[in-house]
Parts: sequence; structure tokens; C-alpha cells
Amino acid sequence: MSRRFLALLTTLLFFTAACAEPEAPVIAPPSRTPSSMPKPLVDSALPDVDTSNLLGSLRPNNNPEGVRRIRERGRLVVGIDQSQNLLSFRNTATGELQGFEVDLAKEISRDIFGDPTKIDFRYVDAGTWIKALENNDVDLAIRSISITRGRQDQVFFSTPYFSGKTKLLTQKNSGINSVDDLPGKTVCATAESTGAQRTRYVAPRAELLVVSSSADCLLALQQGDTDAVISDDTILSGMLAQDPFTEIVGNALAEEDYGIAFAKPGPRHDSEGIIRQVNATIERIFRDGTWQRSYAKWFGAYLPPQNPPALNYREEKP
Repeated sequence: MSRRFLALLTTLLFFTAACAEPEAPVIAPPSRTPSSMPKPLVDSALPDVDTSNLLGSLRPNNNPEGVRRIRERGRLVVGIDQSQNLLSFRNTATGELQGFEVDLAKEISRDIFGDPTKIDFRYVDAGTWIKALENNDVDLAIRSISITRGRQDQVFFSTPYFSGKTKLLTQKNSGINSVDDLPGKTVCATAESTGAQRTRYVAPRAELLVVSSSADCLLALQQGDTDAVISDDTILSGMLAQDPFTEIVGNALAEEDYGIAFAKPGPRHDSEGIIRQVNATIERIFRDGTWQRSYAKWFGAYLPPQNPPALNYREEKP
């Protein structure tokens, strides 16, 4: 092959490459989080969050007959997260689960068995908790699940046990003080979360990085793969507790009530009794100060004082 031909071939390859269309930019997830799932912000992919006209729960009743199946089994099976610091996380020293939502699960066990430790915790994530309920793998799920009308079409909720405020977490001195500073920035949210849904509306010109857990969002922020994290202040306070170089900024973008989730009562799911029992427990811990003590223990150093949310029950025929 002649040198002249090689030179011509090289020139042609150079101009072909130069004229090719550039690849669309892709937001890479943190290098140490293979479970992260970067997704573009697509209008049709993320419906708005509807927290209006919510259906109430069932009236409380702590009759032991309502939870006979669970009592005979001898254990309450709870679907829970294991990586939400301050809410539900594993203590690295003891290996035990702890946090505000773990405390709540123990109070339910206390009211059913007279013993707060008769619980089997099962790990569920954003993509599996509904299936776990449908398959009767767990009796209930507690993982900072916001009550929305869309979710009420799929599962049944307790009366609210917590109210979370949607906010932003950034590195200190980042220059981001509110959603007005987000155009052109990257915002991290967890998959299937209301934070991911709300980003479309509060920051339509931001890039959205969707990952599988709140821990992945914190890592992305620390590694510079995102400029801010959007989530509820309860979850963000857990990140703040882990990294003092971060801060929660801006006004609340929304306020959402958390509910304990159950399979809908019906032929396949005998869940009415446990729903009523859980609501009785929630009312009891609101009344006797247990809720307030747990809140102060886990969130007192990071969030302002807060009262329990309002109870919400539906009208039932006598």
C-alpha cells in the first residue's frame, strides 16, 4: 500500500470523525455505586405528585382478634429500609437496626405481643415494597413512604405518622440557596421518590440524576457528580449527620405525610385488623409522648421541634 494512499485514507477518516454528530451527554452515576440508575428528566416519565383529596385510613381498634394470624405466627414481619440514616439504618457496631421508623415498628410489636422485639425485618427498596405487600411477604412496610393518591390506588395506608418537608441538600458554600439556583445544575433523587417527581416542576432546567438509594445521592454529592440532593428533610438530616460539610437550604418545596403501607383488604389479603391495630398504636404514641421522645432522639439536633401530624380517617358505615 503506497504512502500516498495511506495519507489519503487518514485524511478521510479524520474528516469523517469530525463531521459525526456528538453523543448526547450522559450523567454518570457515582463510580462506586453500580446500582445507580441515571435517567434523563422526561416530561412523560414523571407525573406530578398528587397529595390532595387523600383517602382516610380505617378507625383504630386494638382488639387481639384482628391480628390473630400474626399473634399465632409469633412475629410481626415488617418491610423496611436499612440505609436511611436516622430513620432506619444498621448500627455498624452492633449490627442492629435502629432509627425513628425502627422505634415505630417496635411500638407496634409491643402493642400486639407485649414485647417490642418480636419482629422480623425484611429489606425492601423503592421498587419492591409494593410487591412484597402484594405477595404477603410482609405484614406492612415502613420506609418514609409519602401518602399520595397514586399510591392509594395500589396500597392501603395508616393514618399519617410523620410529616416531611421537601428541601435541598448541598455542599456548604456551594452558591445554591434555593431552587432558583438550579438551572444548569445536577440534582440527585432516589428512584420512585416524590422528590424525583417534583424536580420536573420546581427545577425544569436542571439535570436529574436518579439513583437507587439516599446513600447513593450522598456519595454522588461528595464525589461531585451532583450539585444538590432533593428529598424530605428527615432523609436529608440523616445525610447531614453523616457529612458536616453539607447543609440543608431553601424553603420547603412541599410537605408530605408518611404512612405505613399495607396490602389492600380483600379476599387475598386479611389486612383490616393490622391496619386498625397500627392506627391504635399511632394514636397511643402520639398521646403518651413516645412519638415526641423518639423525634427528639433522632432529629432534635438537625430539625426544628415538630408536632405529630393530624389523624386522618374515612367515614365508615356502622
